[in-house]
Amino acid sequence: MPKQRRSLLRRLLFVLGILLVLAIAGAWLTLRASLPQLNGQTRGTVTAATTIERDALGTVSIHAANRNDAAWALGFVHAQERYFEMDLMRRMAAGELAELVGTAALPLDKQHRAFRMRTRATQILATLPPEARTELGAYRDGINAGLAALASRPWEYWLLGSRPAPWSEADSLLVMDAMFFDLSDSTNARELGFAKIKAALGDNVYKFLSASGGPWDAPLLGPAMNYPVLPSAADIDLSKLDPKLLHIPATPSERATTPGSNGFAVNGALTATHAAIVANDMHLRLGVPNIWFRTRLEYPNPRRKGDTTDLIGVTLPGLPVLVAGSNRHVAWGFTNSYGDWMDWVRVSLDPANKNRYRDSSGWKTVEQSVEVIKVHNASDEKITVRDTEWGPILGEDDDGTPLALAWTAIQPGGVNVEFAHIDTAESVDEAVEIANRAGMPPQNFIVGDRAGNIAWTIAGRIPKRIGGYDPLLPSDWSQPGTGWDGWLAPSDYPRLPNPPAQRIWTANARTLDWESPDYAKLGDGGYDLGARARQIRDDLKAKDQFTPDDMLAIQLDDRALFLEHWRTNLDEVLKRAGDDVTLASMKKYTADWNGHADPASIAYRLVRSYRQEVLDTVMEGFAAAVRAKYPDFKLPHLPQTEVLVDTILVHQPANLLPPGYASWNDLLQKCAERVALKLSAEPGGLAARTWGEVNTTRINHALSDALPGFGWLLDMPRRQLPGDSNMPRVQAANFGASERFAVEPGHEEYGYFHMPGGQSDNPLSPFYGAGDAAWAQGKATPFLPGATKYTLTLEPH
Repeated sequence: MPKQRRSLLRRLLFVLGILLVLAIAGAWLTLRASLPQLNGQTRGTVTAATTIERDALGTVSIHAANRNDAAWALGFVHAQERYFEMDLMRRMAAGELAELVGTAALPLDKQHRAFRMRTRATQILATLPPEARTELGAYRDGINAGLAALASRPWEYWLLGSRPAPWSEADSLLVMDAMFFDLSDSTNARELGFAKIKAALGDNVYKFLSASGGPWDAPLLGPAMNYPVLPSAADIDLSKLDPKLLHIPATPSERATTPGSNGFAVNGALTATHAAIVANDMHLRLGVPNIWFRTRLEYPNPRRKGDTTDLIGVTLPGLPVLVAGSNRHVAWGFTNSYGDWMDWVRVSLDPANKNRYRDSSGWKTVEQSVEVIKVHNASDEKITVRDTEWGPILGEDDDGTPLALAWTAIQPGGVNVEFAHIDTAESVDEAVEIANRAGMPPQNFIVGDRAGNIAWTIAGRIPKRIGGYDPLLPSDWSQPGTGWDGWLAPSDYPRLPNPPAQRIWTANARTLDWESPDYAKLGDGGYDLGARARQIRDDLKAKDQFTPDDMLAIQLDDRALFLEHWRTNLDEVLKRAGDDVTLASMKKYTADWNGHADPASIAYRLVRSYRQEVLDTVMEGFAAAVRAKYPDFKLPHLPQTEVLVDTILVHQPANLLPPGYASWNDLLQKCAERVALKLSAEPGGLAARTWGEVNTTRINHALSDALPGFGWLLDMPRRQLPGDSNMPRVQAANFGASERFAVEPGHEEYGYFHMPGGQSDNPLSPFYGAGDAAWAQGKATPFLPGATKYTLTLEPH
């Protein structure tokens, strides 16, 4: 190369190097400028000096003169640490994400905008009591002040080329709405699926496939359900199906079952302090930072002069409320209830005027509105929403009749801020009353107090169904006396105070006796299989005395008790197969079963994959039968699939054997062969197919995919962790325990708490990812905040 060209190349490389250094320096300075203020003083709209302390993990302790000052300070902190995530939540609920991130969010925006949540939130605000509006206003002002106090807008907005919009009071209600979406399927696909199943296969098959439970159940009240009744050959004969209707998956499924949470408690008779112990691990999608924000709030108790309200636990940025934790008198936690909080309503339109529909009093006008969805760097999109008194028209019944969706999230009174009163609850009875009045996604509420009492109830509004219709199928509410007749009164809620067992357990499965009137009040919104609840119940019954550490041991229980019978089933298949070459290596690795969802276990992976292959194969027969009438049909998620398939395998009816198999034993062996062939074909063969290969965490920042190569900076370390669904330690790649804690109210110093992902969303923050390693290791770190490392004082203007 000529000397002149070499010199030019060196200069060019030098310039590129300088530009790279400048780009890195610019990115670093931008990140640094958006860090929150941790020390010193600043002005705030507070009535008296308010301190914000942080420990080494970033746990925030706020000491204020009153509740509104605490709300202002909390808003200030939430905005400085988490504004981008708060913005995502309000936009997700309102159907406004595309305005921030572009066309990729349009499908979700269109789905959510149909509920007009922002309009509804504005209407709800007008109905709130003055003190609630004042507190929301103080929180709003703190948020906007915290955002304005940053030297630079949060780094995510620089990356997206946008600016954060100010916070409003309605936005806090939208954050509540976001949890409705997160904890429910707003398409209500399960009940649409049931309608097609019944139309295509008849009532007996529908009743079988819509079973609410079975022998795995471990309810708080009543016995387990029996196996559902099998449909006869006169009802259905799958062996005669056209095989072309079958859609057997091409790869082994690693699907988990219904996501959910664990919540359990023991009363004071079983503890050394004589206070109850409440344990909670809420299972949600995991990200960086974590959804929850560790918080302590102290201010004078408005009920008792001279006393202090002391709230310790987690808040949800966007809301000025302690979601779960302790107030030193009571401790509480939640699990998703999976009651039936949605119904499809058949809308009878006027044949002469499609803008009119019939209700129980006569003809009404369909309310139409045009919703404009703004799109970042693209043209606006418009959708037309057609609303009825029951909800928006979002689907069609099997005969083409329009369907409106009734949902507790959009009914008047379904959302409020009543749960904020938990701050001064002094007993289980008071906490239960507050929970029953709260407008929130209906949850199992587990509570205990310092006197040793425990209780279970539902937190959130319960619709009062009348008319005796089947809530799992679309129904005609234009008939007088049919539908939802307001809300249940708190006095009519199911409640279980101080059960004789002295223990309470919930894990998203059925909690009540299925023959009781209270069960009908809740309905079945897709109860999880009872295996996880049963394992927690049995763990609780195995001890007579408890400490918080005993509760952590239950939360970390990764024993694969649920899969034991599937391991036996596979062993029998392998024995019958003899010297079958395809299954020879499978025999070798299943022999190393250790009974745990162990990352190093090949046997666990093989047994789990075999089970899923059998479930998919058996259930695909029913889906194919429906497909004969509805070609695009997909079987909805059926949490009781285990019970259905177990019933079938016990009796092995010929009419339910899908086509292509000579017998049920032939089906089981072919399922095992498919698993062996597919997993062996992957690099390293079966020897490399550990459970850890599947169960490797991917706890990422929401924008890490937009920054290829920067995962090392933004995401949590990849870890192969124990656990799975259908056991207490629920764990998947990006799903699992969003926190774990146990606490005795009044004795918080003995409690523990840990969570993944950390407190802050800024990679330069000392709190970014702080505590994530302890969560992964299952380490019992203190429930109370640690020693103060940083102190910021808010002085009144």
